[in-house]
Amino acid sequence: MRRFASDTLVIASHNSGKIRETGMLLEPFGLTVKSAGEYGLTEPKETEDTFTGNARIKAHFTSRATGLPALSDDSGIEVDALGGAPGVHTADWAETGSGRDFPMAMEKVWRLLEELGAPEPRVARFRCTLCLAWPDGHDEIFEGKVEGQVVWPMRGDLGFGFDPVFLPDGECETFGEMDQTKKHGMSHRADAFAKLVAACFD
Repeated sequence: MRRFASDTLVIASHNSGKIRETGMLLEPFGLTVKSAGEYGLTEPKETEDTFTGNARIKAHFTSRATGLPALSDDSGIEVDALGGAPGVHTADWAETGSGRDFPMAMEKVWRLLEELGAPEPRVARFRCTLCLAWPDGHDEIFEGKVEGQVVWPMRGDLGFGFDPVFLPDGECETFGEMDQTKKHGMSHRADAFAKLVAACFD
């Protein structure tokens, strides 16, 4: 496992929610954290059918382009009654001709569950794969998840993506309602991040 020895890390994302959340998780390490957008980078095509494959594409693209270590996140929600969909295609379900519309994507998921007559609780999980890549081509992969269920209607305007319809096991607030500090302590991203920190930072 390679240790992280740089003082600058580039977040290989243009998603403001992911950048903000990852920045908060990195704050204790005193790093200079940049985003791919600050370097004027375009987003590479995510052509893999796994979270790991797409995380690698983004991290290596950004690391090569900047000459700095880069951290990418590929994540999504898996709904058991939908055979694990939208999964790796979570962001695709929100795509429109004018950007991403997550309320539309959440409505689509719920509509499909209703059409199927899926029994409740409608079990789901968020998955996250982190890829930390270096300019020499080396990378380290870390995976995290949080179990829960899809609920309706949407609840809360905190968080981002599918957070307003995801109720974690044992909680009474969705990720969209939950205090973000609490969410950052228990999310799929936090789970993957704890593994990254233990392996490469501690």
